[in-house]
Amino acid sequence: MHAGRRYTFKEFIFWTRRDIYALSILSVIPTVLYYCFGWKWLAIPWVPIALIGTAAAFIVGFRNTQTYNRLWEARQIYGAIVNTSRSWGMMVRGFVKGDITDAALYELHRELIYRHIAWLTALRFQLRESRTWENMKVIKSNVEYSRLYHVAEWEGKLEDELRPFLPAKELEYVLGKKNRATHIISLQSQQLKTLRERGLVSELNAIELEQLLVNLYEQQGKCERIKNFPYPRQFATINQMFVRLFSFLIPFGVLNEFQKLGAHMVWLTLPFSVTVGWIFMTMERVGESTENPFEGSANDVPITSMSRTIEIDLREMLDEQNIPPAIGPQNNILL
Repeated sequence: MHAGRRYTFKEFIFWTRRDIYALSILSVIPTVLYYCFGWKWLAIPWVPIALIGTAAAFIVGFRNTQTYNRLWEARQIYGAIVNTSRSWGMMVRGFVKGDITDAALYELHRELIYRHIAWLTALRFQLRESRTWENMKVIKSNVEYSRLYHVAEWEGKLEDELRPFLPAKELEYVLGKKNRATHIISLQSQQLKTLRERGLVSELNAIELEQLLVNLYEQQGKCERIKNFPYPRQFATINQMFVRLFSFLIPFGVLNEFQKLGAHMVWLTLPFSVTVGWIFMTMERVGESTENPFEGSANDVPITSMSRTIEIDLREMLDEQNIPPAIGPQNNILL
């Protein structure tokens, strides 16, 4: 469920229906035993359960705030990549010039801009690689929801995606490295040095272009920090334990409360305990689905479509006509 659109209540129910099934069973068992078999000792005073619920609410709120901050930081980073990429295309066209033919100058511009598109491609493939702590391919509801869309980086090959943007020799060199995106930026720097020696870029302009490359390295490093450092497991585990404990205890705590309204009113335990437990379980699920903003879930930062947008902008700077279309949402999910 992508963060860029509003979700219906029906979608949330579908996404969390397994939790609803479990909560319904947990509510039915103590209620039946209490009402039909007279096991009055199952009823627990509400005060200690409310204290557990308060603790669970605090830690759920803390976790969701922190996971949202991870998502928002990731979006800001990619926004910076968009701006720096456009600046790169503009400066390449304005700064790379000299006493050569127009055709040769165009090829230099094209090579530098295409290499940058290759960097974007390598970066998004690296960010879509799976990590052991990511849950996109583990939790059943996420796997089920993933059938509504396709992740291009999972279905395509990096080699095929890079081939249109890199010469054969550079492609072979890059594919032989572990961190491909890093070495593509390094190739850009090496070519700038060559162009400076040939007098096709002035010393000052070369420094400006190198600063853009340094900025791209910085943005890449920020992406890698979020990708390679998960939300601390101790907080995630405690959050899940508190929420599940509270959800389990709710029906035991409200039995006596509804019994006070009348003998048959005890059955109201079922809808109310399921509803309260569902709210807490859904809040926990939302935080969990926001932890890893590059893993390929429906809630991710849409790095594939953003990279295509940058590619379109850069190729239009080259006045190309055969430009790929923008990537649209799949079932209202943008990746």
